[in-house]
Formats: sequence, structure tokens, C-alpha cells
Amino acid sequence: MEAMRGGKFLQKFRLYETRSKFYLVGRDKSRTLWRVLKIDRLESTDLGIQEDPTSYTENECQELLWRIHEGNRLTGGLKFVTKCYGIIGFMKFLGPYYMVIITRRRKVGTICGHDIYSIGKSEMIAIPCPIVCPNVANSRDENRYKRLLCSVDLTKDFFFSYSYNIMRSLQKNINDKNTGHVVYETMFVWNEFLTRAMRNHLKNTDWTVALVHGFFKQSKLSVSGKDFWLTLIARRSRHFAGTRFMKRGVNEKGRVANDVETEQIVFEDTPDDIPSQITSVVQHRGSIPLVWFQETSRLNIRPEITLKSDVDYKATRLHFENLVLRYGNPIVILNLIKTREKKPRESLLRAEFAKAIHYINKGLPDDKRLKFLHMDLSKLSRRKGTNVLGLLNKVASDVLELTDLLHCEITISSKPLDASSGQGSCDIKINDDFCAATMVPLLLQKGVLRTNCIDCLDRTNVAQFAYGLAALGRQLHVLKLTEEPKIDLHDPLADDLMDFYERMGDTLAIQYGGSAAHNKIFCEQRGQWKAATQSQEFLRTLQRYYNNAYTDPEKQDAINVFLGHFQPQQGKPPLWKLDSDQHYNIGRQGTLSEETGRFIKRSLSDGNILCENSAPVSDRNVGENNTASELLPSQQLDDIREPTDSAPEIYMCETNPCPSTKYSTMPGRHSISEERQSYLKRLGYPELHSSNFLDLDLLSSSGNSCDEEAFERFFKLSCTGHRSYIHLWMVSVLDLLLLTVSQDTMMREGMTPTCRAQAASSQTHATILTALLSGWLMEACFATKC
Repeated sequence: MEAMRGGKFLQKFRLYETRSKFYLVGRDKSRTLWRVLKIDRLESTDLGIQEDPTSYTENECQELLWRIHEGNRLTGGLKFVTKCYGIIGFMKFLGPYYMVIITRRRKVGTICGHDIYSIGKSEMIAIPCPIVCPNVANSRDENRYKRLLCSVDLTKDFFFSYSYNIMRSLQKNINDKNTGHVVYETMFVWNEFLTRAMRNHLKNTDWTVALVHGFFKQSKLSVSGKDFWLTLIARRSRHFAGTRFMKRGVNEKGRVANDVETEQIVFEDTPDDIPSQITSVVQHRGSIPLVWFQETSRLNIRPEITLKSDVDYKATRLHFENLVLRYGNPIVILNLIKTREKKPRESLLRAEFAKAIHYINKGLPDDKRLKFLHMDLSKLSRRKGTNVLGLLNKVASDVLELTDLLHCEITISSKPLDASSGQGSCDIKINDDFCAATMVPLLLQKGVLRTNCIDCLDRTNVAQFAYGLAALGRQLHVLKLTEEPKIDLHDPLADDLMDFYERMGDTLAIQYGGSAAHNKIFCEQRGQWKAATQSQEFLRTLQRYYNNAYTDPEKQDAINVFLGHFQPQQGKPPLWKLDSDQHYNIGRQGTLSEETGRFIKRSLSDGNILCENSAPVSDRNVGENNTASELLPSQQLDDIREPTDSAPEIYMCETNPCPSTKYSTMPGRHSISEERQSYLKRLGYPELHSSNFLDLDLLSSSGNSCDEEAFERFFKLSCTGHRSYIHLWMVSVLDLLLLTVSQDTMMREGMTPTCRAQAASSQTHATILTALLSGWLMEACFATKC
């Protein structure tokens, strides 16, 4: 909302109705400013809004409402409808307009005195009076669109603020003073489309709230006897938004799927809630910025990947240009996907990604080149005795040397701020009053760390926690709360931060992937019972598969309607009769020909990536000068160790238990075995003389999780026709699982209460797995005419 007289904002509203109009009365928190908005109810299909320019006192507003009641007494007078806390927006399907309002809110945090809220309850109200409501208002399609919009649960993971631009990072709020329409048009405001008609008509944003989708958590923590506030914010982009298999890769505008900005804010606890200093660090996650996608499959837990060629990597280039525009240089890419696989899938995306970065870097000056780091986190997590979080923490510390963080000093001033002073300024809220304040940046973040795995969920969240932990150590140090800029992984503060990131990871994974995140590494770090962890991971894999296969299409439709990507029209096919969202977008963008039809036909089930000519990449030339089409070699190959010219010294991960070796920043390349070079060439890697590439590979490959790989083998078995073997395999696995849990349960007498609870949870998981697998087997047998 825009600031009104004296920095006041409309926060509480009461909705009234007559036969011809809605009257929305809004006031500020101190009850000194009252405004009135009129909405015409006699328009059946158009939106008629009129704002009363007068600012009223409370008594004047009550007198105005009494006069309206008296003037409409013959038609029923003025009736109270509901109290509310802001307008989310207006929506039109095939008939009338609907108004979506917030009827209950919850305070979830405070930033510099500005309150942050989530939605407790929302309501959708039809605008026209029943006597003028068009017939289509009660049609089957209209009701289905209404149910579709209402399926977007606004009470989960949406948050807003009346006085603080929560859709922007703290550093951007300091540097950029734009308000109103400009902030609504940013990529993180999810109701931009719903509020567009009202904002364009009124030329202000006084009556609406800007909703941000993602994650928000704030808590008071303590270190060395001093209290401080930790705030973790995840902002999900509305561009190219959707579910796991419906939105993959990058679109033609350079916007990637699962694009999330994460901000970690730290400030000291003070009696007046106004800190003298504040720090912030931002990191980014997003899908691999190549044109690739997957089709949802009910008989394959990991559907085949289709990779589409992109001439000159235009979409990839646009994506990184946008990152530079948002965060500046350098852009550091931490790529966590697999290096080698028995049947190449992720490894080929990795090869194409490396080629794209190399191609883009050739046209950039040295100081603006993209920094590409690769670490196969799946392999690392499989190696016994390997401290994955410790290795990630070292990488994070070195990246922080490049990007730094935001550190500001806050001073309260009673004098008007000079906009030309060059210092950051903002409004600070003290006891419901806004005071002018100056934020003097002592440090500014330059550039950003961009992390990705295949889904940007499980592995990415672990890496983001490691970066957040390294950043937290520095944030507390610059605030003079600690003497050292580092926090040990076994410190209680690290456990607190892990809980923050674990909750964020689960929330983002449910939004995009359909289940909570796989937190195996976090569980191992805490020393949790392995059997309970495995059954939990297995259950989450099942839940993710089910939602991806059965519920994601309708969820994607709801997102498209909410964001305005699809707008219903009379005489046009309804949304649910169109092709799947992924192929609809690709066909519309001209990436695939119209003749491909609704689905791309495949005859291969080996998990290879299919390219434009439907041939697996493993049978095509991937590299620029590749003449062979061999699969990955099975023997162990040497690691790649590449120095960086413009980056600080970065620790390399070693396969031995010795301390990490430090490689200097001298130019040139280290010698690599010919076998390794040949292998990289077959994968399509560029010549590794670029100083901006750093490979941190270690061990043999493994899947994203053991649960998904086991399920993938099971799903492939279902296509072989050996029904009796499938049944025996399933019964054996379930018997073994139940037997293991039963044996573990028999040992509970010597367990702690926590372990006993975990054992009980494992039994519950096993029971659910039995039911789900049995149901799936029946469906699979029916589908294959068993």
C-alpha cells in the first residue's frame, strides 16, 4: 500500500452493501484517517469503482454511512457485510466480477517496526446484485472456475505488509525508492493480475495488499548471552510458476521454473524494536536454465527428460542477464546434479549447462564472467566418513568472499531526509508512528550465489543451509555479537538455523514438488535413528509421486487462473479441455511443432534424454567436435581441478580424509588424464581451460535419493509383463520392511523416548506404504490388462 497523509496506511476495513453499491470503509491503525470506496453493483459484467477523495474523521464517516442508509431505506437500506483487512483483487471468469478480500490475518513478524502478516481467512464475493447477475453466473463452467480459484489456499505460505515492501530485499528497499504500481509489477507479487484493473483505474494501491508467496519465519535466538532476531524469507517468482513436471527449465523470456529468492536478515534485539544495525544476505535457486521438460507418468517415477536445442543459448543468456540486473556481478553458479550415471540423465543436462556457460562467457569481459562450480552432492552423501555440510560450508565461505553481504547502520532523525544525500533512507515505525531514518550501508552485497540441482528442492536446500550458516557467522560478527565470523556445525546455533532451512525446504518442496523435502543429510547431522529416517524418506517419495501424477495438473490450472496466465472467454474452450500446461506453453512459444499433438510419443524407457529428433542423446553427438556416441565409462576417472583467475582461492574437495588441498589462482590448467578428457568430450563439455569453471566431483554416482531409485526400478518392472514376479517382489519388500521395523520395535526397552516415538512412526509409515503399494499394483495391473 502507498503511504497516505503523515505516513499512514489503511489497514482495517468494513464492507457494507445497498442494493446498488458496495461501500468499503477503510481506516488506519490509529483511527485518525477514514476513507470510502464505492463499487457499483448494477453493472453485470463490468467493474465500476469510485474512490471518495475526502478524508474523514470517525464521526464524519459514521454520519456519512447514516445518510447512505436513509437514502436507501426503500430498497433495504445499508447492511453490514463483513470486516476485512485488505483487498486481494478482482476476478472475472465468464460472467460477473468477484472481489477477493482478507477476512482474518495473523502477525508473523516485524522488520524495522513494520508488521508482516499472513492470511488467516479469505472470502470471494460476487459484485453484481442478484437481480442483474447474468445467467452464466451459475453455469457449470463458471462454478468450476470458481472452485479452481478457491483451491489456491491463500492461508498457506502467502504473506504481506501494509508499510514495508516485503516483495523486495532489504538492500533493494534501501537503494530503490519506487512505491505503488512499480512494486506490484515486480516478479514476487502474486496478485499483480488480480489487482491490475483496480490499480489502473484508481492510480494508487491504497486499498490492496501485495501478496508474496513462499516462506516467512522469524524467531529470537541467543548467542554469547545476547539476543538477536533471525528472519528467513523465501520469495517465489510468479513468472513461469507451477508444479514440478509442469514447469521445468527456462522459457523464451529467460524465466526459470521454481525461481526462489532467499533472504536472511539478522539484527540485534532492542527494547524499542528498532535496531542500531541490521544485516542481510540474499541467495537464489532456480531450475537449470536450459529448454528441457518432463512429462508426468503414472508408471515411471522419474519420467524421461526432453532437451530442446536453443540457438546461441538465447534463453539461458536472458536468464543470467536478468540475474545481473537484479543482483549485480559476480554470478556464482553452484551446480549439484550428478556427474556420471549408468544411464545418463542428469549428467547430460550438466554437460549442456556447462557448454552454455562456456558459450556465454566467451562474449563477456573477464570481470563479468559467470563463475561455475560443480559438486555432485549425491555422490558425496553416499561416501562414508565424508562431511558433506563441512565441504559445502567451505565453498560457501569462499563464495561469500566474492559477494559479501549487506550491513547497515540505522540512525533515527527528526529532520527531513535529504534525498540527494546519497544515503539510504526508509521509514521506521515506532509506537504506530513513522519516523524518518537513515540507513548508512557499511557493506553492500554484490552479486549472488545461484544454486540448483535437478528439482532445486532437496540437494539445493542443503547447500543453501550451508551458505546461510556461513553467512550467519559473518552477520553476527559484523554486528559485534561474536568474536569469530564462523559458526561450528555442532554449535546449538547451527541446529537452530538448520530448523529454519529445513522448514523452508519442506514448504518450498510441497509447493513445487508435492511433498516435504528429503532431509536425509539434516537427519544424519542430528544423529536421528536411521530406520525412521529411511521410512520417512520412502513415504515422501510416494507422496511426491502421487501428487505429481494425479493432482498437479489441476494445481497448475489453478495457478494459471490465479496469475492470469489463462483468462476464460465466452465461446472459447475451457481450461480443463486444453492440452497439458507444459506442452501448451511450449507449442505457444514455437519450441515444438504443432504436429507433435498432445503428447510426445516415445518408444524408449531407459531414461535417456530425448532431443528434437526423438533420438536419445547418448546416441547423438553432444560435444561440439564429438564423433563418438559411447555411454559413460564405468571405471573410476580422475577428478577435474580447475583454478579460477578472478575468484579467491577455493578449497577443493578431496577423496581422501586428508585436509583439503588449496589451489592457487595462477592461470592455466592442471593436467588431466586423457581418459578423463575423452570422457568429458563425450559428455559435451567445453575445453577446460576457462578459469571460470571449477569441478568439485568426488565419488561414484547415485540417485537423488535411494527411495526414488528403488521406486524407479519397481516402476520399470511393471512394464515387463511379469506380474507374478512383481507381486512376489512387492510382498518380499514389504515383508522385509515390516520385519525390520518389528525387530527394531522389540528393542525399544532400552531406547530413549525420542527413539521409541521414531519407531512408532516407522510402523505407521510401513502400514501406509503397504496400502499405497497394494493400491498402485492393482492400478498397474489394470492398466496393463493384467
